[in-house]
Amino acid sequence: RLCFLFSAHSEGFEKALTMDSILAALKLKAQAIGDGARSLTAITLRYGRSGTYSETATEIVGYLRWMMIRRLRLASWRRNKRSRRLPLPLPTPWPPSTVEGMDLVEQVTRLLEHILDQLMPCLHNVCKNLQFWKAHAQGTDGPKVRFMLLERGPCAFIEGVARFLQAFIHHTSPSQGLAIAAMAHISKRLLLLSTLQKHLARVIADVYIEAETFGDNVLKGQTREAVSLALISVHKAMTTLEGSYELPYGDPSTTATVTLQFELIPEELLGKTCWTDSEILSCVNLIMANLEQFGGCFSLLMSKYRRPRKVSRLWLRYTGSTLGLAIASGWVIRHSPLMGSNDLENWLKQGGEAVLAFAKEHVERPLLSIRDDLFETFKRRHHGAAELVDVQVAADSLHRMLRAFVEEITKEKIPEGTSEQKLMEIVMNRYEEEVTHPLQNLLAGELFRAMLIQVQKLKLDIETAMLGLNQILRANEINFAVLAALPAFFLALFIGWLLRVSLMQSKDLEGSGRAAQLQRRMLVAKVEKIIMACQVLDGNGQEEEVGWHCGMVIYSLDQLYKAVERHAVASGEWLSLCEDILDLARPKLAFHYKLAITARMERIYGCLSPYYEHI
Repeated sequence: RLCFLFSAHSEGFEKALTMDSILAALKLKAQAIGDGARSLTAITLRYGRSGTYSETATEIVGYLRWMMIRRLRLASWRRNKRSRRLPLPLPTPWPPSTVEGMDLVEQVTRLLEHILDQLMPCLHNVCKNLQFWKAHAQGTDGPKVRFMLLERGPCAFIEGVARFLQAFIHHTSPSQGLAIAAMAHISKRLLLLSTLQKHLARVIADVYIEAETFGDNVLKGQTREAVSLALISVHKAMTTLEGSYELPYGDPSTTATVTLQFELIPEELLGKTCWTDSEILSCVNLIMANLEQFGGCFSLLMSKYRRPRKVSRLWLRYTGSTLGLAIASGWVIRHSPLMGSNDLENWLKQGGEAVLAFAKEHVERPLLSIRDDLFETFKRRHHGAAELVDVQVAADSLHRMLRAFVEEITKEKIPEGTSEQKLMEIVMNRYEEEVTHPLQNLLAGELFRAMLIQVQKLKLDIETAMLGLNQILRANEINFAVLAALPAFFLALFIGWLLRVSLMQSKDLEGSGRAAQLQRRMLVAKVEKIIMACQVLDGNGQEEEVGWHCGMVIYSLDQLYKAVERHAVASGEWLSLCEDILDLARPKLAFHYKLAITARMERIYGCLSPYYEHI
């Protein structure tokens, strides 16, 4: 505000007959600008009565110059604290330490950076909204009607339904009327946003061109000439933004316009090539005042032409969610202790018990089982050997019983190598004979003994089968424990995936996911496409179109610079990639060299490769 005060009252300082008029002008703004005005008033009081006008003006100009540099440095510090930006095409190192007027060079450099810091977000905002309206302009009438009815808020929904019913009563096509209204609504916004995009891109391109020219002139030792020329060129570039812009209203017959008119540099300064410090300060203040004036006008325009807010586009979903939440809240309150019910407490208790049971069944027990299977191998081998010995004892007992029975009924000595199967056939033949007279042979024959042998055989078969089954189960106990733990494992895996997607795999340009990777590659392709368009337009002599296309190249490179920095630093490619991006942003570099650079960037840099994974 202190700088604008000096700019607004510069003529008063020059034409004042007495210092009283200067002091009166300062006192009018003392409350608004605070400590700066009080310090300036103290300087004026010190020299206003006894000193000369030149002494007072010299100290005032020096003070204002110090305040201006401090303000620009503070703005630069805040900018660097917020985010990085594509650097200006200035020589390295900058500013050079051997030239005169370092303060002036630094002041103009920070002014150029401040202009870009103000215009780049504006262009980004315009491009986002323009992309939204272009997407809605395409397609059939159905999406347009849905947009007019459901994606502009409840008031627009009521208005659309009323128009729909009115057209239905008059026997006209309601959907066609809404589609025509939607197309007119979208076309009006496309026209103004496209104009703003071209103007902003042209100014950004001119600022970059002037920054490169300014750096070359400073290196030649023409500091003051370079400063004055840079300020005149920047002010002339910003006049591209001047004009009348139409503001939309709900009633199509009602129109309003907002006119943007910048303050001009005095004619006597335009004819000079070497400005004084006070003239440079006045011009810097004028440019910053014009920039703030554009910021206010831009905010007003974007409030009318921006895409509907997310709350307006999703108002039906939010309304349904709110109703559902209200119903659920009423149901919870009805079953809570506030209404004298213990249902909520009981359900919470049962839910906690269910969770504990799930954790015990699918987490604790399987882990303990796996631990037992891994650390008790020797003990299980001992039990397995003992069971095998029991089966062998039963088999030996059966063999002895078969041998004694066969020798007794045949009255012959059985050889040692006789198989158990052959002995069992003899026993079964005898058993069939004995069964013909069961009662007699049960008491006086061999029927009971043959039955006992069959029972022993059945026991041996059962023990053998149980031994095999036990070995199978023991071999798969770990598998069973792992299967029991699978539900908890899949639940933990799903929760981890959700956290990874929500925290790491962001979809914006600076994210680490594949969607962000694809957007960065598409941004490089977009830069290459715009450079090719610039080459064609330059060959056809269309300089106006080339200017704003170059501005879009710089804007896209600025987005790429901020998006790829973290990934390129992690992969060790940042130094080389940064040089290539800065070369693409240089206005004087030929277009065929820039196309070669973009082709190399897509081919050699791993952080731009489709197979790159950020670790």
